[in-house]
Amino acid sequence: MDYLPLIISLLSGAAGGNLAGNLMKKLSMGTLGNSIVGILGGGLGSTILSNLVIDAGDGGMTIGGIIGSIASGGVGGGVLMAIIGVIKNMLNKS
Repeated sequence: MDYLPLIISLLSGAAGGNLAGNLMKKLSMGTLGNSIVGILGGGLGSTILSNLVIDAGDGGMTIGGIIGSIASGGVGGGVLMAIIGVIKNMLNKS
């Protein structure tokens, strides 16, 4: 099994989580928190999208596979960071 697409997705997830945190300051959990949640989101995003239709992590080193890993990881990391940030803010207001 080729782990490079997964590694790319995880790193892209960390970048996506931090980018989302910089764009949505009120939801940010700091660089470390955004990175950790982004890594989880990148892995989940890549797995979910590759199992649906998008060939994000086909295990191959094609340009399409690499771009899919970057895109799915970045989007997954950003989305999960935003969701966790909203939940965190809701709990802090209680």
